[in-house]
Amino acid sequence: MKKITKDMTVAEVLNINENLKEVLMGFGMHCFGCPCALAETLEEAAVVHEIDIELLLAKLNEYKA
Repeated sequence: MKKITKDMTVAEVLNINENLKEVLMGFGMHCFGCPCALAETLEEAAVVHEIDIELLLAKLNEYKA
């Protein structure tokens, strides 16, 4: 799987693996259908949702489905 970085959009992450929705939802991010998912980076979304970006990236990159 391609490494996920903080400058990727939510949409880009889900294009890598749609099952990563589970990880995002676990962090309280339910913005898959939101227009922001196309433009907002993971880092920007993490700030809005008060999520530790490094922890989020670790969980996304270790996910196995």
